[in-house]
Amino acid sequence: MKSFKKLALTAIMVGVLAFTTACNAQETQNNNSKKVEEETKQLQGEIKIDGSSTVFPIMEAVVEEYGMEQPGVKVSVASSGTGGGFEAFIAGETDLSNASRPIKDEEKAKLEEKGIDYTELKLAFDGLTVVVNKENDWVDYLTIDELKKIWVEDGTVKKWSDIRPEWPDEEIKLFSPGTDSGTYDYFDEVVLEGKPLAEKAALSEDDNILVQGVKGEKNAIGYFGYAYYLENKNNLKVVPIDGGNGPVEPNNKTIESSEYAPLSRPLFTYVKNIAVKDKEEVYHFVKFVLENCADLSEDVGYVKLPKDEYNKQLKTLEELK
Repeated sequence: MKSFKKLALTAIMVGVLAFTTACNAQETQNNNSKKVEEETKQLQGEIKIDGSSTVFPIMEAVVEEYGMEQPGVKVSVASSGTGGGFEAFIAGETDLSNASRPIKDEEKAKLEEKGIDYTELKLAFDGLTVVVNKENDWVDYLTIDELKKIWVEDGTVKKWSDIRPEWPDEEIKLFSPGTDSGTYDYFDEVVLEGKPLAEKAALSEDDNILVQGVKGEKNAIGYFGYAYYLENKNNLKVVPIDGGNGPVEPNNKTIESSEYAPLSRPLFTYVKNIAVKDKEEVYHFVKFVLENCADLSEDVGYVKLPKDEYNKQLKTLEELK
């Protein structure tokens, strides 16, 4: 009898185990099906983005990839500069705002006044890159103090010989991002230190115009994001920068390690929290950005963040939703 009871109990336990396993398998299958359905669901809507011209190549690449997955979502990306992007963000004209510097206190205050909550997301690393004309055979490197001497307004016409006596007695032609640019803001912070930019500098929010300016003038010097240098490296000469520990040339390794100091910096996008909560296409797009930004940022010439950084931000996005 005991043997029979033992066999019966064993059979029951086996049955329960089989039932539980089947239920778990079905639940896993349902979860996987739901996940696939969510990932392949075709969305409709419109997303508006503005801001940094430095971040623009990253976001442009993301939008192109996203369009192949979600052709029903219209994503428009403008590049009016970091400052201009935040103005549009504050005015309620955009869902995301790209920036090549952190948001300023006065911009935070204006968003708070409007009752706009937002989340900062890091996308990649950049090295603000100083370039001269390809025919320039005298500039081997520049120190931060020399950069300051070139770019700060002091009432004089800047010549190369003013920087180092052995250099040519020729006027330096300056090409700089416009004052709405986060790249200008960063340069102002670490090089100009709040002093006025040389009045004779040619300004543009379009980095491609700066590239053409330096390319077309033997005595030119300019600066912009690393990706724009890489795209045009056959026509420009990069200038190593001595931040105090010897000259360092920007590349993926020196930018990621911050050895290229003080001109290495993170790049950002800012997203409105309400847009993530109320517009499924915004949530889905931002998720796509964070999942694909590492590869796409390197494709266009920037340096990806550590994987953990993207994962943390994906968790933050889920909490917003």
